[in-house]
Amino acid sequence: MARISLDLAHSYKPNPQQDSDYALLPLKMEFEDGGAYALLGPSGCGKTTMLNIMSGLLVPSHGKVLFDGRDVTRASPQERNIAQVFQFPVIYDTMTVAENLAFPLRNRKVPEDQIKQRVGVIAEMLEMSGQLNQRAAGLAADAKQKISLGRGLVRADVAAVLFDEPLTVIDPHLKWQLRRKLKQIHHELKLTLIYVTHDQVEALTFADQVVVMTRGKAVQVGSADALFERPAHTFVGHFIGSPGMNFLPAHSEGDSLTVAGNRLASPVGRALPAGTLQVGIRPEYLALAQPQQAGALPGTVVQVQDIGTYQMLTAKVGEHTVKARFTPETRLPSAGDTAWLQVLGEHTCFYKNEELLA
Repeated sequence: MARISLDLAHSYKPNPQQDSDYALLPLKMEFEDGGAYALLGPSGCGKTTMLNIMSGLLVPSHGKVLFDGRDVTRASPQERNIAQVFQFPVIYDTMTVAENLAFPLRNRKVPEDQIKQRVGVIAEMLEMSGQLNQRAAGLAADAKQKISLGRGLVRADVAAVLFDEPLTVIDPHLKWQLRRKLKQIHHELKLTLIYVTHDQVEALTFADQVVVMTRGKAVQVGSADALFERPAHTFVGHFIGSPGMNFLPAHSEGDSLTVAGNRLASPVGRALPAGTLQVGIRPEYLALAQPQQAGALPGTVVQVQDIGTYQMLTAKVGEHTVKARFTPETRLPSAGDTAWLQVLGEHTCFYKNEELLA
């Protein structure tokens, strides 16, 4: 296992001149030994580029990669002792499950008794003990991907295991089983695991720390709670949550705050910088208020949807659409009615130039 430190940038162009020329903008990041991390973001944000730099498949155009303080920037994946699991299963169809799992160990001339013992441990973790003598060719896609996961985990001395969207080909109802299994394996083996995904549910349920990325930049690293409660960047607010955080334009001046064209008193005990801001509030924290209540804004109800476990109210506040989640028992106004929504409160976040104000 290893502590991985990055201090680098990467461009696929020979002479990058502007931010858009970089696949990864300059960053400094550390992945602790034995941690479970997810790299989360939309397609093209730099997740796989970062993963391939860590694995040694790609050399960064600027900067360096350290494993436990040792410079491995130009070292191969074999020299780094990295295991990587890809989006599509990489297995040998003509081999049995046991032979596939044993392959990385036999390549390293591990004694047969140790191979048998280690394969047995990993097969039990993956719930494949009963399939060890079965040829891989006849297995379903999820079982083949479990073999790929097992081959990444079978080496006890591996520095880190890197996963590049490994559950993409798996049926949705089986994904939660494999995520649960990966989480369990991490707790048992204490390996350094780094997992690339664009699925926030995968990232938040698997990782202890999530790195949220956009446009080649890591905009926040934190736990699921931190990303939800205090998004450090407006992109994180948009991307995390279903639906994402509501954002309304605001202007601060003295002790007053104008939000979406409505003048409100600034929150008590909160010093806001003068100028243009954005107010962010999760749909879960928007509440119905009395008319003219402090910190509340009027909105015209556009739609009320019964989702089953909750109700979703969509309203227009000036020209801006906001969404609010309520329990099934809440009595909500109908479409076309005016609803007063409590925007300012303990869960309200304020942003300037897309970044959270402390």
